[in-house]
Amino acid sequence: MREVQGRVVVIGAGIAGLAAAHRLLDRGARVTVLEASGRIGGKLLPGEVAGARVDLGAESMLARRPEAVALAREVGLADRLQPPATATASLWTRGALRPFPRGHVMGVPGTASALAGVLSEEGLARIEQDAELPRTEVGDDVAVGEYVARRLGREVVDRLLEPMLGGVYAGDAYRISMRSAVPQLFQVARAHTSLTAGVRELQAKAAASQQTGPVFMGIRGGIGTLPLAVADSVWARGAEILTRTPVTELRRTPEGGWQVASGEREWRADAVIVAAPAPAAARLLRAESPGAAAELDAVEYASMALVTLAYRRAGTALPDGSGFLVPPVDGHTIKASTFASQKWGWIADENPDLVVLRTSVGRYGETEILKRDDSELADVSRQDLKAATGLDATPVATHVTRWDDGLPQYPVGHHARVARIREHIARLPGLAVCGAAYDGVGIPACIASAYAAVDRIHGDPVAVQELTAHPVQSLHGGAGE
Repeated sequence: MREVQGRVVVIGAGIAGLAAAHRLLDRGARVTVLEASGRIGGKLLPGEVAGARVDLGAESMLARRPEAVALAREVGLADRLQPPATATASLWTRGALRPFPRGHVMGVPGTASALAGVLSEEGLARIEQDAELPRTEVGDDVAVGEYVARRLGREVVDRLLEPMLGGVYAGDAYRISMRSAVPQLFQVARAHTSLTAGVRELQAKAAASQQTGPVFMGIRGGIGTLPLAVADSVWARGAEILTRTPVTELRRTPEGGWQVASGEREWRADAVIVAAPAPAAARLLRAESPGAAAELDAVEYASMALVTLAYRRAGTALPDGSGFLVPPVDGHTIKASTFASQKWGWIADENPDLVVLRTSVGRYGETEILKRDDSELADVSRQDLKAATGLDATPVATHVTRWDDGLPQYPVGHHARVARIREHIARLPGLAVCGAAYDGVGIPACIASAYAAVDRIHGDPVAVQELTAHPVQSLHGGAGE
């Protein structure tokens, strides 16, 4: 690894910013991390409900990508890594919990039979037409819902694709970019006339590769402990992490370095990595890169809320599995529920007398539901849980975590916007950006983005170019991811 000379300021202490700081220290830099809020970790947040340790943000990380699991091991969490105790999810649709179909790629089936019991007879028959339809051109990008509806019908989108993408992006499948959000399907669409034939080819390649090990991984104590461990490692090696330090100005110096200001405090840096959400990044870059700022201003976000409920185990019975997803077309309020005590063995082991569940509420464009107060969100979650599972007990504790503008949206053309942002940034030596707004919203994607930013500031563009060309898709392995 090449060394990074001098001082680097990292703006933002979410997992991307902390991963960037960790990699910078490996490269020999002197590092200062500035975080506007009062805590580190961003969307990874550990907490407690009824005395039970839980995640109040993201709860698992993709293990088939190396970055997140490798970083956890590097910062001393190897013995706390745990796969889900069960990854068998359900779909709450047509008035019942139904086993989530197998034999699909992000909800897109290889055969109509894979969706029997979930779709109507008309919906299953519509899938069969895919083999006879003429080619559907996708151009430079296309909305994943639009393309799949053309090939297989709207039922596949509304009952399978929407709940899966809603769990990852809190977004609208008819707006989300296939190229950026589900790149493996985009490649299928480019190479095949029949979508189902392309999915079957993907499945055959996956089977031939004989990948072993879990698709997802958790951490005993919660995924929210990962940024804390990374921060401890960063501190131990001499870096500064300053919270409640919002950056108010970012300027080039006449000598070619950077001046970073937070109110009356200033730092001089040889390089800067902006690991803040798009609106904050736009504000900071407006003076030196108005082109990048304009593109970042156009990035939209979805808000959501997570409702965590704890019940006494006695008298509380749940269906088997890790939880369930909810198609928006069925008209329910919650979009998913995770049976946390069943999904994560460490929660059950630590709290044998409790059952912990999570529900998620809110998708792109849904604003009215999130205006309700916490008690109302908890009540509507309980009503939906009762309708789906029969659970009618009174929880001993509830906790609502609101993630306002928490998830960046990847509409059609997102890849081109990211490329334009990086073209503008490339004109400013010693500057890079990273985080969920660019190349994938999952934890490994954010870490990969951070590592590419470190490479960028010492003049190696290869990792950034690779990420821009091939975003890290956020595979969905069950309810409530």
